[in-house]
Amino acid sequence: MHYLLFYTYVPDILEKRPKFRGAHLGHARASLARGELRLAGAFADPVDGAVLFFSAAEKSVVERFAREDPYVTGGLVTSWVVREWTTVVGPEAAHPLPPGI
Repeated sequence: MHYLLFYTYVPDILEKRPKFRGAHLGHARASLARGELRLAGAFADPVDGAVLFFSAAEKSVVERFAREDPYVTGGLVTSWVVREWTTVVGPEAAHPLPPGI
């Protein structure tokens, strides 16, 4: 299954993130190494949130990631939500469309 994790950041994220960035990136890289996190990044102009793309058997994997993320535990994320993403087009689609559709 594919999931998207949406973060909303505090207004002064750029000033506050250096203290937590190394731990946050380590947390992300560990999830990537386990094959869960596939792609992630912050929004630009303005930097007010981020989206992280996961491939996992259960939504709880992504929820655990968020609960343990240093950006979340450090108060840089004001809210987060996990949404199941029904991917149908592309080589990594979880639910590829049949040929001819």
